[in-house]
Amino acid sequence: MDRNPNPYIPRTKSEIWDFLAHMMLSAPTFIDRTGYFADQNIDTEFFALNEGLKAIRKQVGEEDYQKLVELSVRMRGHFEADPEDKTEDSLKGRDCILEMEDILRAAGRRTP
Repeated sequence: MDRNPNPYIPRTKSEIWDFLAHMMLSAPTFIDRTGYFADQNIDTEFFALNEGLKAIRKQVGEEDYQKLVELSVRMRGHFEADPEDKTEDSLKGRDCILEMEDILRAAGRRTP
């Protein structure tokens, strides 16, 4: 299967917020069951998230950026540990998404 040469990368805090909502719904496997996004999986989704975090690094500041990256790593580990959504790991992964949203919300209050 060919990889998408131009994957979607969220570029703003708002787009990251929307992407996190999408991740909340498609976790823990991130596989698209509709068939429209056949190449979508955990690798492509975390690539997009992490590239998006790089895009907003200056906007959120270095400290918040590092927290967001750490949460992304932790989140992926939880989802990989529970691909069938049967244990507490998937819930912990979703908690990481909520923490990321809190950081973005706080960063939005600090910067215009």
